[in-house]
Amino acid sequence: MENKQKALHEQVAEKVIEGLRAGTAPWQQPWDSSNIPLILPYNTLTGKRYRGINSISLLMAGRDDPRWMTFLQAEDSGYKIRKGERASLIQFVKTTDEKLQRDSQGKVQMDELGQPIKVQYVLPKAIVRNAWVFNADQIDGIPRLELPTKGQSEWTPIEKAEKLIASSGAIINHSYSRRAFYDMAKDQITLPYKNTFSESSRYYATVLHEIGHWTGHENRLNRDMGSSFGDLGYAREELRAEIASMIMGQEIGIGHDPGQHIAYVESWIKILEDDPFEIFSASMEAEKICNYILDLENKKELSVGIENINSLRLPNARIPDYLSTGDEISYNESVFKVLGHLKQGRLKMEEVTTGNMFTLSKEDKLYSALLYVKREMTASQKEENKMATNELPFTGLNR
Repeated sequence: MENKQKALHEQVAEKVIEGLRAGTAPWQQPWDSSNIPLILPYNTLTGKRYRGINSISLLMAGRDDPRWMTFLQAEDSGYKIRKGERASLIQFVKTTDEKLQRDSQGKVQMDELGQPIKVQYVLPKAIVRNAWVFNADQIDGIPRLELPTKGQSEWTPIEKAEKLIASSGAIINHSYSRRAFYDMAKDQITLPYKNTFSESSRYYATVLHEIGHWTGHENRLNRDMGSSFGDLGYAREELRAEIASMIMGQEIGIGHDPGQHIAYVESWIKILEDDPFEIFSASMEAEKICNYILDLENKKELSVGIENINSLRLPNARIPDYLSTGDEISYNESVFKVLGHLKQGRLKMEEVTTGNMFTLSKEDKLYSALLYVKREMTASQKEENKMATNELPFTGLNR
């Protein structure tokens, strides 16, 4: 009962401290792409990976199967939770909700099948909700887990890593030193030569770990990275980067090698003992790091289907033709907020659902997409007082 009354971050911090002392924290476990891969926890029905502190919490639950679902999801799928099994707590941020579509007389509109039409709208403020999930090991009737095999993806892991490194534009120098590090003052990464690594996946995992630090520069995610080796700020940065490395290892299948970060374990324990909320902060920052790195490549894919967007025009001549400070626009399963204006017409943006900060110019494809959604929303509000976020006449835009 006492454990249930504690906040999720306190429960997870206690588990992580225990795991760090035993050498069993998730990011302390080495794995490589040649063996059975690490699969981070995900929802069985949606296929989406749990993020932030939820991912760490479920990894610490001691289950071998990465699949999780709620009681209702299991019931709706025809599965049965075994008697006596206990659920695991997770939290999620709700940014949208649904309402019934009504006509001008207030009558609920029906679709061609006679079902009420629902429209989605953005909540004024994000709401944190609790949920409880069960692991596949606790459920009867669920199919056996099918592990991915090599050759199923379009790109090999090394090719994925090469593309991400090239997309970053980070300056990488090689030396005969055994150290790998990021120098913020020079904004450069230094690595040992490739032939000093036992296998290529370890080399690329190390590169992306250092690129994780590289994202903290003031011109990127602008994090406090500590002043020098040994201080707590430095250790916090290593904790973020280590969790990010674990996540990135699965995302692109290059593995994870925690060997060179053993020296930080005692500092990590002290940080979490002093402030359990640090595990929430570290896991969220790790997600931001991964999102930033992966988005470097995703931005190149925005051109798919976007070429027609500038030709789309709504009949209302008074609709907005620019994005404004304070705009919150729901687009492509995320919410983007305009934080302010920068020099040369650029905007400071936040992806609310991930917390990722970035700069957006009017020449970017995403700007055109968000402006189009804003126009649709404005026109819809004037005519029928409803959102039109999910009615874009095109697909293939990623962000």
